[in-house]
Amino acid sequence: MKYKVLKKQQISKMCFACGVKNEFGLHAKFYETDAGELVSIIRPSDQHQGYPGRMHGGIAVTILDETIGRAIRFGKDEEVWGVTLELKTRFRKPVPLGQELKIVGRVISEGHRSFEGTGEIVLADGTIAVSAEGKYMKVDINKIAGDARFGDDWFFEGGHDDPTEIEIP
Repeated sequence: MKYKVLKKQQISKMCFACGVKNEFGLHAKFYETDAGELVSIIRPSDQHQGYPGRMHGGIAVTILDETIGRAIRFGKDEEVWGVTLELKTRFRKPVPLGQELKIVGRVISEGHRSFEGTGEIVLADGTIAVSAEGKYMKVDINKIAGDARFGDDWFFEGGHDDPTEIEIP
């Protein structure tokens, strides 16, 4: 299905998941869609390898955690982010390198101080390779980043070649 992109979330320069200047990072981009879900797009490289030709399981967990944790920001102006309390993952298929992957995350329940979310790594053919469910604490970005939040390395738009639609098979 095709989903309309409503908004692109900001990224940083050096974060492992989204940092555009982190040469070993995933260089993820995050898009809020009209399906009410956050979609991350990555293309893992040899640097992200576990077994030959396959993404390391810990890196798969990293991008799922980042995507689900960011899902709390969907459609909100406030500066609240998710900090992981617990995360359960299920590995179903190997995650290939060198291919575009879509990671889908969503909030399934929200309380005053925490929320629960789920997510999946979706392969190009629509197969779910890895799924996760977790619980996150809501934390104001100023408590996480402090003064670094206002530096030029923290929030960054990062390019303008963004899709207006995202297809998830």
